[in-house]
Parts: sequence; C-alpha cells; structure tokens
Amino acid sequence: MTEQAGFPLPSQIADVPGAENWRSMYQYFTRFQPEDDQRFWFYNSMHFPEPMPAFDTITGEIPYQAIGANTARLFVFPTTLGIEHRIVNGRIYITANPVLDPAEIERRAAEFGPRAGYYFENWDSLYEGWKDRLRALITEVESIEVPSLPEWEPADVVFGAVGVAQNHYLQENFHRVLALYSKMWHHHTEMLMLGYGAYVVFFQFCQQAFPEISDQTVARMVAGIDVIMYRPDDELRALAKLAVELGVDDLFTEGCDASAVLAALGGRGTAGAAWLAALEAARDPWFHVSSGDGFYHHHLSWNDDLTVPFTALPGYVAAIGAGTLTSRPTELLISERERIASGYRELLPTADEQAAFDQMLGLCRLVFPFVEDHKFYCEHWFTTRFFQKVKEFGALLARFGVIGSADDVFHLHHTEIDQALADLSLAWAAGSPPLGGGHFPPIIAERKRMLKVLEDWSPPPALGPVPEALNDPAVRMLWGITSERIAAWLNPDPDEVVGVAASAGVVEGIARVLHDVSEISSLREGEILVVPVTAPSWAPVFAKIAAAVSDIGGAMSHAAIVAREYGMPAVVGCGDATKRIRTGDRVRVDGDRGTVRVL
Repeated sequence: MTEQAGFPLPSQIADVPGAENWRSMYQYFTRFQPEDDQRFWFYNSMHFPEPMPAFDTITGEIPYQAIGANTARLFVFPTTLGIEHRIVNGRIYITANPVLDPAEIERRAAEFGPRAGYYFENWDSLYEGWKDRLRALITEVESIEVPSLPEWEPADVVFGAVGVAQNHYLQENFHRVLALYSKMWHHHTEMLMLGYGAYVVFFQFCQQAFPEISDQTVARMVAGIDVIMYRPDDELRALAKLAVELGVDDLFTEGCDASAVLAALGGRGTAGAAWLAALEAARDPWFHVSSGDGFYHHHLSWNDDLTVPFTALPGYVAAIGAGTLTSRPTELLISERERIASGYRELLPTADEQAAFDQMLGLCRLVFPFVEDHKFYCEHWFTTRFFQKVKEFGALLARFGVIGSADDVFHLHHTEIDQALADLSLAWAAGSPPLGGGHFPPIIAERKRMLKVLEDWSPPPALGPVPEALNDPAVRMLWGITSERIAAWLNPDPDEVVGVAASAGVVEGIARVLHDVSEISSLREGEILVVPVTAPSWAPVFAKIAAAVSDIGGAMSHAAIVAREYGMPAVVGCGDATKRIRTGDRVRVDGDRGTVRVL
C-alpha cells in the first residue's frame, strides 16, 4: 500500500457517539472492508449531502448497479468499469474502478467502438425512443395500485372468477415499483454515460492540444443550449407574467406563504380563478421536479411543497412589473461559444486536427441537451412518482398499525418493507393483527434518533491514500476532484476558499449560506448563494442571486451548467465553503480564478 498522505483510512473512522448502531440501517455489502484501506475514496456529497435514511439507500444501490452494468457490460467502455460505494456514519463514499492494462483497454475498445458508434450515429432517433420509454415507465409506476385490504373482497371478484385475493398483490406490486425504479436507472445511464464520454474525449483532446486551457473554457464551448430542465422555470415566468396581466400581482410579495396566496386567489373572482387554472395546467408534469436532486424521499417535489416556486415568483412578478425581467442569455452564450471555439480551432496547425476538433465539438453539442434533459425525466418526474408510490404503501402499513405514519416507511430498508408486507398479508388473511406493530416502531424511532446525531458529523472529503495521479476526466468533470483539489483539501488557504472556476465573472455581495433546500425561502434578492450543492430544480432562484458557490461540483456539474446558462459567476467544488463562510459575510466571488474571499 502506498503511504498515506493526509486523509484517514476507512478503518480509522470512528462511530459517532450516540449513533454506534448506524450499521443496522444498511445492507451488509455497503460496509467498508479491510482491503478498502488501500484505495482512494471520496465523499459523494453532490448526490448524497445528508446521512441516508434506510430506504433511501436504494438511490445508491440501484444507480450504481445500472451505471456499472452500462459502462462495463453493455457498452464496454475501454478505460473504466463501474463505481463502488460504501457507507460510513450514514454517508456515501465512492471510488471508480479503472482499466489500466493497455492490452485490456485495446481489447475493450474493439467492442466499444461499434456499440457507441451506433448510438452516436442515430442519436436523435434513439433519444426520441428513449423519451417514449421513460414516459411509459412513468405511466406504469403511476398506475400501480396499492391494495386497500378491505374487510372482504368485492363480490365481483368471486362472480368474475378472478381467483386471487388482494393480499397477493401487496408484495407483487411493491416489487413492481422497485423493478420500475431499476429499469428507469438502466435507461438513465443508457445514453448519459455516452454523453459524458463524448465530452471527456473532447476535453482530453483540448487538454493535449492546448495545455493551458481551463476546464471552464472547454465547457463554455458547449454552453447556451436550451434544455427541458429549464422548462419548470419558464412556467414560473409565465405564471408571473399572467399574475401581472390579471392584476393579482399584489399577492406575490417577498417571503409570501404559498398556501396563503392560493387561498387569497380563491377570493379574487375570475382573475384569481384564471391564475389558479394556469397553475394547475403547469403542475403536471412541470412541477414534478424535486427540490433536491432526486436521491432523498424528503426532498419533496414542487407539487408536494410549493416553497421553491413561491420563493421565485415574487422576484419575477416585481421584475415584470418594472419591465426588467430578462431571459437567460442563451444567444449571448451561443455567440461567445462560437468565438471561443473558432479561436482555439485556428490555433490547430493541421487540417486533420481541425477536422477532428470540429467532429468532437459537434458530437458534444449533439449530446449535451440529453446530459441535462435526462434529469427531468429520471431524477425528477419518475423519482417523484416513485417516492409517492412507496409512501402509499407506507400509508397502508400505518393504517394497520405496523408503522406510526406513512413517512416512517422510509426508515425501513426495502427488504424490511417486504417483510412488513408479508406480515400484513398473513395477518389480513388470518384475521389477526400484524406483528410488525410491536417490531418496527422501536427500530424506526431509534433510526430517526441516530440520523439526527449523524447530521452533526463532518465527513472527511476523502478517505484512504492519496493516489499518485488522479486523471479520471469524468471524476474531474462532475465532482471537480483533481490533484490540485486534493492538495487544497489537505492544506486549505486561510484567506481564500479555492474551488473550480465554473462560470466567468467577479462579483461582491452578501452571502446566504443554505444547508438544505427547506431554507430557500430565506434567500433575498442580490445575495450570493453558498450551498453544499445545488440541483437544477433550484434554477428559478438563480434569477435573484448575484453568484453561486458550492462545496461540490466540477466544470460540468449541474450547478456549473445552470450558472453559465444564467450568465452569473460561480465557483464550485470548494470542499468547505459552507463551513468557512457565514450568512451575512460580504464576499468576493471570482468565477474566473475559482476563488471566494471573505471581505
């Protein structure tokens, strides 16, 4: 094993006092093994910024099954297999399994070329078919019925010779919900890994041809594409415009409460009714967008909790009334990307290199919309419906006294929910109370208590020996993890927070540090947003902030993409910005250098 240089080994992580039994929440295969001390792991706070409730570990378990199957077994990526994950003190750490042997890379490349080529050559038609498959999965998960288990079956079950009672469908339908979630994730990675692959190839070409080029400059060459992930924000802008036109804009004030506004609109006659009707039309599907990133049951959709949209609406209404509402600067970004691309293209000495540059850049721009659009269909629309369906099973278990409330179901692993449903099926058939009512509530109460304790643990950004070289472009692109970033984690600059220069510009302003999306209503116009990580669904608040700073992310992370699309400075991948900056601090964000300084 190489000598450890700064990060603790997995085996050195102590249990958090008061939560020593945290392992009981998770599957055995998520625990660190002795040999894991020899590998480098990093905390995936981009997707998992909080300790994991027991059920929510499915959002790591199934995605990593699908990602690995797609890259290693389906498309046979030459230089990478899958991602392994481990849980410690409720936090998910990951490591990528690279392919390093040149002969094996060559052997895999022979398989990868024709498979990837087929998708790249038929991208648009395959993408249309992909959308059809995702919509079908969403319709199917919405249609699954949670048996009601009445006192006795309706008579038509007998007279129709159905021959199967409702309790049979308890586990079958729950398994269908899980199976559909797995299918969704296989489709999620079906085209996404190829999209990232196209960008990585272009990124590596640019690094080799232009050694001084920054990650941000490469990313800006593909910026300015209008994607479906911004449609929820567009719907909000349309609703704000309608409020002004109908004369109900006085209700949308800074810090307004969504339920109070909706109640007041009900008393505003035809104007209020017209606005409410427009809201209802927008809600399906555009409000099936998670306030997080689709990996936690409690990161509710806009439909479940209107806080995020109603935080953005007052600013939009005021801007429309004042005639100052601007669109995302897409045309400017497109003009800028053409200027940058043509400038670098001219630096290439041969026609062959210029042709290769054109081909790779063209492919990036072809696939880039999918890199953002898939999130709306997968992490948001489908996953919102998925969590809602699981909660329906929770409501049934609560009705029969197995658990205390519908939300308690998320503190059971999916295998434990399966046990609870088997218990309920037996009890309903026998005419007796299920035994889960004496078994699960104490377990759930203890897990809730432990999760509260684990919230206060500060996980190290990485574990294990520092690798001699960290050159995985995908890890760099999405998480912003480079040798330089590791060095900054180990030896932080006391005067500056250093991260990835994600979106150009320099701005000074007052910081607003948010640790959770539930705090988003406190955000005020012109502040600088400082967060662990942002999700694309936060896009509406980008219209009211001056800059964005995040602990995690690379040049092609969603926080970086959204900031560029809105034309504002951003620094991502800072590691500890939320710990070193406080709400009310005056800070300077330099999106060109990738630094944040408290003034």
